[in-house]
Amino acid sequence: MTEQSLEINCECHGKGISSVVCGHLVKNKGIAIGFIENVSEPTDLQGWCYACEYLFQKEGEMTDLFRSFNQMTVVCNKCYVEIKGVHSIGT
Repeated sequence: MTEQSLEINCECHGKGISSVVCGHLVKNKGIAIGFIENVSEPTDLQGWCYACEYLFQKEGEMTDLFRSFNQMTVVCNKCYVEIKGVHSIGT
């Protein structure tokens, strides 16, 4: 994957690096629902909510049921940081 393919044009922040979060984190803007960060590389930001983490643990892997429930959503890296701040609990 090239650096160019990681770019996204965000309505709020302009050009940035793409990140992935579950759809629940995007839809629940004012209520903290937990944030689990799944990052193996600092430039590959991924996260999901506590409900997604529960289902992932129950399924044991990224099954079709998990993917459907997760509703993966691409956001820019600045949105990712903002979403993480809203949904992080106890940090």
